[in-house]
Amino acid sequence: MFSKIMKPIVLILCTGNSCRSHMAEGFLRAAAGDLVNVQSAGSNPTGHVHPLAIKVMAGVGIDISGHRSKHLKEFLAQPVHTVITVCDNADQACPIFPGQVNRHHWPFVDPAKAAGNEEEILACFRSVRDEMRHVFEVYAAGLRDGVVLR
Repeated sequence: MFSKIMKPIVLILCTGNSCRSHMAEGFLRAAAGDLVNVQSAGSNPTGHVHPLAIKVMAGVGIDISGHRSKHLKEFLAQPVHTVITVCDNADQACPIFPGQVNRHHWPFVDPAKAAGNEEEILACFRSVRDEMRHVFEVYAAGLRDGVVLR
């Protein structure tokens, strides 16, 4: 379906690029395999990947510990095929990328803003992770079936 040499870039954006976008990147990369080049970035990156995002993803067998927080400007000169925003702020700040064909906005609660004790905060991270897993695995199934990217 797609050239192995030039896989379409799917860029997942959120504001801080510390939690949601990295979890989504991990799920989509795992579920889509080599169909697309999955990346993530933020409109105002924090400079780190949240330790609890790393922990909850490890709990489902996906290692995002090697990810780094990036600014969306790193991708402005690249042929981004699809942009997926996972928070409202990133949706509003999202530019048009060269070659962009698709744009999706799927907002999720920001677990980095969760309040409560350690277990309550961890439960929020797990809840967001599980919701994202479903959404991005369904999206990847569409990619594999040739339904999503054209």
